[in-house]
Amino acid sequence: MRILIVEDDRLLGDGLAAGLRSLGFAVDWFTDGAQADAALSHTPYDAIVLDLGLPGRDGLAWLARWRGPGPLQSTPVLVLTARDGIDHRIAGLDTGADDYLIKPIETTELAARLRAVLRRSQGRPQPLWQHGALSYQPAAKAVLWRGKPVVLTARECALLELLLANPQRVLPKSLITEKLYSFEQEIESNALEVHIHHLRRKIDPKLVRTVRGMGYALGPAEDLA
Repeated sequence: MRILIVEDDRLLGDGLAAGLRSLGFAVDWFTDGAQADAALSHTPYDAIVLDLGLPGRDGLAWLARWRGPGPLQSTPVLVLTARDGIDHRIAGLDTGADDYLIKPIETTELAARLRAVLRRSQGRPQPLWQHGALSYQPAAKAVLWRGKPVVLTARECALLELLLANPQRVLPKSLITEKLYSFEQEIESNALEVHIHHLRRKIDPKLVRTVRGMGYALGPAEDLA
């Protein structure tokens, strides 16, 4: 899951980014809205964490822009700000924020809020995902295959979560890579193939389908009974 943080406080932004990365998120962090807007124009983020008190253009103005016509209308946005007045909260939510969080906030709570808005945006209100004999709990990164626990790395969990969130879709390699890695991470040419190999070995060879010339897809639930 790839997250964009827009926060001009360098100490806070660095802490949030590091904390979310330690919990398995791919994170890009920018200190102003213009940089974030440029990244959003070509990178598919799963959610945005947005500070309101940004230099230059206010965070609320950027939120209004992203909620205009275009592909960002449905991208979850969590406002993170020191503005705790009721009028500020109403303005943020009415402009299109999916959640409104007051600083300071623990990284673990921010992660839980992100998982909640992502579940809602994906139409998955329950915190447990089931696909055939496979069960996955995103909050705990807990995987059960035919009732037995499976130990996955953070990257393998992120890949599994992406596949489970798109059960009917063939995902191009380029899209999967964009979802799993932030700008600052170096990616080996065969990294994705290695992660897919590990998922197949640890769970089932039929878990991930290779669609030649197109990408990868989650195997049918009936083949994973």
